[in-house]
Amino acid sequence: MNVNATRDYFLDLQARIVARLETLDGQPFRRDEWTRPEGGGGISRLIEEGNVLERGGVNFSHVKGDKLPPSASAGRAEIAGRAWEAMGVSLVLHPRNPYAPTVHLNVRMFVAHAPSDRAAEDAWWFGGGMDLTPYYGFEEDAIHFHRTCRDALAPFGADVYPKYKRWCDDYFYLRHRKEPRGIGGIFYDDLAEGGFDRCFTLTKSVGDHFLDAYPPILARRSGTPFGERERDFQAYRRGRYVEFNLVWDRGTLFGLQSNGRTEAILMSLPPIVKWRYDWKPAPGTPEARLYTDFLVAKDWLDGS
Repeated sequence: MNVNATRDYFLDLQARIVARLETLDGQPFRRDEWTRPEGGGGISRLIEEGNVLERGGVNFSHVKGDKLPPSASAGRAEIAGRAWEAMGVSLVLHPRNPYAPTVHLNVRMFVAHAPSDRAAEDAWWFGGGMDLTPYYGFEEDAIHFHRTCRDALAPFGADVYPKYKRWCDDYFYLRHRKEPRGIGGIFYDDLAEGGFDRCFTLTKSVGDHFLDAYPPILARRSGTPFGERERDFQAYRRGRYVEFNLVWDRGTLFGLQSNGRTEAILMSLPPIVKWRYDWKPAPGTPEARLYTDFLVAKDWLDGS
């Protein structure tokens, strides 16, 4: 296990992603370096009211603690109470244009250190993934995103992408709404199979492929003309994003329980959101097509 190499990779990934997004947006990202009293800290890179991105954050964190929070040791009684450290890159981007989808990426490593008075080893694992949340769906975007996810995982076995796609579909699901958050992507957690080098290499491949998966979609859609109708629907659908992150997302819960920087944890929330009571789009409209054609289980590799 090489914690330093992992940290160096995550910092480099953050820098490369921010540089690409600054080129696309034309505005710089703010830098906010923070520490937490319990140990560790991070670097948040934020943009608000950009030319392309209405709000976005690309966060690096490396936090440590003397005792695991409950959300991290749930289902793992053997590591409860251990000293720990977690590091990774997490981003959420909310474009201004309703025809450009919201995107999420997370790549991370977690270590639960063995107590010094016991004959035990450190427990470690990787996790991560990326998923796409359109407001107005385009098949070519969905196919491109999923094919890039598949390419990221192809070197690690033909069964890995289908497994991680299903995992993503299951995880990013609003159970109280009985609908998916978006068109999915890939998601994995508790990855230790095959040893450290394999798991680290897989995680690096996921992080590196984000630059192929999302920026081309953002560049293609950010200039599409739109009006108040599209902005209104975007704000309504953004409400689903807020609901998932505040009700179901384990990363949000872990960050708050571990006393991370609240502003960095909640940077995933969009700046303008609307809710309506029991509203549904009229049949046959572009808004209805999101539900009928995109928020459904589908093999996006070939669009079927």
